[in-house]
Amino acid sequence: MAHPLPLSTAEENYLKAIYALAHPRVSTNALADRVQTKASSATDMIQRLSEKNLVDYEKYRGVALTAEGLFLATSIVRRHRLWEVFLSEKLGFPWGAIHVLAEELEHIKSQELIDRLDAYLEFPTHDPHGDPIPQADGSIPETRRTLLDRMEAGQRFKIVGVIDQSDFLLDFLSENGLLLDSEWILDRIILFDGSCVLLSLSGLPSVTISALAARHIYAQNI
Repeated sequence: MAHPLPLSTAEENYLKAIYALAHPRVSTNALADRVQTKASSATDMIQRLSEKNLVDYEKYRGVALTAEGLFLATSIVRRHRLWEVFLSEKLGFPWGAIHVLAEELEHIKSQELIDRLDAYLEFPTHDPHGDPIPQADGSIPETRRTLLDRMEAGQRFKIVGVIDQSDFLLDFLSENGLLLDSEWILDRIILFDGSCVLLSLSGLPSVTISALAARHIYAQNI
């Protein structure tokens, strides 16, 4: 499915923002906050996307993606996350740098390039932050994970994603070896403040993280 009219970078950014916020409908104010603009500007863009049959908008009820809009939004997300894998795995960019670069690269629309990129990367299912990469047909790979703060002491796990992609969190995780697919034991939870003491299964030093950090890390039992 491909839209007959080319989309501008701004239009693609709005589709991606609606996709990220969908519950399933998104208020104009929430969308404006997401793309860092005024509500009036967001309303103008929504009307443009509605004329292209990419969104369904109802006053006071917000906006939702149509089937075609959803397909295009997942295509943009797919391009973004594939570029993140490439930047991280093949060019060695650090965790905290790849998102901004991928924001620029995601607007390259050559389907042949994206297909070749996917094959070159050996068809990854998740990006370097642990988020699933939509497939070419728009489907989303299943992800079985839980937040670290919901695990119990004694459980073995591997890190499979993060919620917060800020430099502060990603730098902290990188400095302490808390990278994707690294394996740990939740040794104990400190009752005073909920901090978690983690023991590495690969010989790294133990790490103590705050309850706040644990609420932003996705883990999977091993």
